[in-house]
Parts: sequence; structure tokens; C-alpha cells
Amino acid sequence: MRALIQRVSEASVTIDGKVTGEVGHGLLILVCAMQGDSEKQSEWLARKAVNLRIFRDEQGRMNRSLLDVGGAALVVSQFTLAAETKGNRPGFSTAAAPDEGKRLYEHFSAQIAGHGVTVANGIFGADMKVALINDGPITIWLDTEAK
Repeated sequence: MRALIQRVSEASVTIDGKVTGEVGHGLLILVCAMQGDSEKQSEWLARKAVNLRIFRDEQGRMNRSLLDVGGAALVVSQFTLAAETKGNRPGFSTAAAPDEGKRLYEHFSAQIAGHGVTVANGIFGADMKVALINDGPITIWLDTEAK
């Protein structure tokens, strides 16, 4: 699985003019299941995301995790993280099939919530408008294949 994690002051997802998910201080997590992924990768990625020390401590250093600061997570499915960009037209053949991608996306969200984090979501497969204020800016790429 792949995730693009952004530390945010706030973030929201709007679908057809209606806000379907929003958070304040915390993380926006764009996530993509890849072919061959399972719950094991989803669980590792969720654990890594909530424990990633990218929030400031009292000295201003990135030394605190989402769990430490009591932040929330907006989790959005993002199959384009599987993009193959050898040519000018991206290909997405390495992304998990839609049914499996949805199942693993939902499992990932549940795992984040299972760590005691408040989770908001987009809607899998929907045309979403994502708004955010990236705090820092801090943007981190995670890939279970690179662990």
C-alpha cells in the first residue's frame, strides 16, 4: 500500500457540493492499495501513520505523533498513487482492483480508528474535492514495499 501523508491544520472532502468528511489539526492521508496487498500491509501502514513523529514538541522539533497530539485523520482513497509515469500518460495497472482496493481502504481507516484516532473519510471511487491547509508544509510518502 502507498500513502501520502500531510500534516494539516484542517482538511475536508466535498462531493457534489456537500462536505462528507473534515478534520481540524491532524493528518490528511491519501491512500492506495496495490495489487497483492493484504490486511498485513494495511495494518503496518496504519500503525506507521499514527506513530510517525511529524508534530512539533515544546522545543518546536518534529518529535510527536498523531497519537501524542490527539489529532484526527482524514483518510481519502487515491488510486493515482499507483501511477506508472514512464511515458506522458500515467498508467494505473498496479493498483488493486476496485473491490479489493475499497476493502483495504476501509480496513486501513478502521485500523487508524482502532488506535483511538478520530477518522473522517472521503467516499471510495467518488469525484472528490479535497481542501487542506498543509501545516509546515509537511508531506511524507510511505510505501509498504519500501519498509
